[in-house]
Amino acid sequence: MAYLLDEQLIVFYILTLKFKETIEANLRIPQANPIARPIPLGLYKYNSAIKPLLKSQPLPLPPPPPPPPPPIISKFLEKINQARQDEASSHWETQSIYRIPKCLRDVDQTAYTPKIVSLGPYHRGRRRFRTMDGHKWRSLYRVLDRTGHDVRLYLDAARFLEDRARSCYEAPISMSSDAFVESLVLDSIFALELFRGVALEGFRCLGYSPDDPVFAVRGIMHSLQRDMIMLENQLPLFVLDWILALQLGYDPSRAYLVAPLALRFFNPLMPTEELLCPTPSSDTLYEAGSSGGALHCLDVFRRSLLPLSTLASCPRPSFRSEQSARPVEFACPMLCSDACLPPMAYERHQQFIPCVANLRNAGIKFRRRTGVPFWDIEFKDGVLYIPRLLIQDGIKSLFLNLLVFEQCHLECGNHITSYLSFMDNLLNSEVDVRYLHDKKIIEHELGSDKEVVDMFSRLCKKVVFDSDDCYLSELSVQVNRYYSSKWNTWRANFNHSYFSNSLAFFSLMVVVVLLLLTAAKTFYVVYAYYKSK
Repeated sequence: MAYLLDEQLIVFYILTLKFKETIEANLRIPQANPIARPIPLGLYKYNSAIKPLLKSQPLPLPPPPPPPPPPIISKFLEKINQARQDEASSHWETQSIYRIPKCLRDVDQTAYTPKIVSLGPYHRGRRRFRTMDGHKWRSLYRVLDRTGHDVRLYLDAARFLEDRARSCYEAPISMSSDAFVESLVLDSIFALELFRGVALEGFRCLGYSPDDPVFAVRGIMHSLQRDMIMLENQLPLFVLDWILALQLGYDPSRAYLVAPLALRFFNPLMPTEELLCPTPSSDTLYEAGSSGGALHCLDVFRRSLLPLSTLASCPRPSFRSEQSARPVEFACPMLCSDACLPPMAYERHQQFIPCVANLRNAGIKFRRRTGVPFWDIEFKDGVLYIPRLLIQDGIKSLFLNLLVFEQCHLECGNHITSYLSFMDNLLNSEVDVRYLHDKKIIEHELGSDKEVVDMFSRLCKKVVFDSDDCYLSELSVQVNRYYSSKWNTWRANFNHSYFSNSLAFFSLMVVVVLLLLTAAKTFYVVYAYYKSK
């Protein structure tokens, strides 16, 4: 029995050694790079399951891992991923309150920055606005005391409109949700109290004292109007409509009440005496109206200056949309003079008209046009009819903010930009301003005529403007065609030389009489000679 047991142990030992040698010979595993793959214990049993494993092929090695990308590739991929996320979270189609571009802000730093009051998130929290922030809380208290409403009514409305209001601002808003909702309520209540006090009831009817430092018709009101019309100091119009509808008990989703109030409030800033939109009355103000698709108070003000046909038209095309369809037929590679330009390019080049003095030398007269807005310029039979323009304190800041809004917002036209560019071409010196002032076309409250010239020059500085996309384009072509006529220039010079001065006119009459007498004498001498024969 012991003999048989020893013989089995020897056979098992020999088989184990053979199995180990076979496994090592087939796998050939390097000692420097062992594969940490444990062998199941069941393989060490001598049974029929071992034979197929001993005859199998060597196991394939796993593929090596790919090398890491270079650092520049990693940075590019990270930036592209960030750009994808930014584009996905952007709200370009709803933006309407823009930051002033640096190239335009450098023209005039003070024209875009409010001085005493801030509305919206762009300038909120600055030290110089703390005094007016206290008056905002006072206006909120006055509204709650007058209406008997709970403040949560306005907070819930602002919370409901928060995402939509944030999408109206170009720059990302870093304010928390509570801070943004608080600013919407305070700024909206403050602006609406000013609108209602000036345009409708009066501040006494709203519960304010006649000696109130803010809510009274005083000199500070003009500074408030200048600050509240700036582009960076705007609130979305739908927020103002919603808050005012809650105060008056109207349906907030269908009430458009703020636009006529805002027009009446900003009426002192109008550069013209012809206001297209009627002044709101207490009987018709609270009827269901329409904001006309306006985005904020600056847009309401701009729309009141423009014709209704312009507001109903589609947005202006891009610079390449129409130009790409036109054939390029330049015969001269170097456009060194007007002679090298084809007719189409020559007309486009001539759309910038000369100044008033040069146009007068060509015989063009200037007349004041009445009963129309300031932008409605007409040229007929050598006479340029220009409506009256009122230039007062703050008009430069107003025009600059209107210009920037037209430059940034592609969904609106460029009527204001076209008009200011046209006037900038006309006014080249103090003589031009003085002549238009004598014709009662320009009325200004500035220190001198030179300041008017400088104002228009700075208004159109660094402004991107396509002369083809301009409502005055055809008029400019007609003026330049009249100006280029040799006959008109000669006739104007003759009239200026002999009919503008009484002495020169008298000398001309003497010369004409002498010529007539000489001609008559010559005629009678010749006639008598032939008659005698």
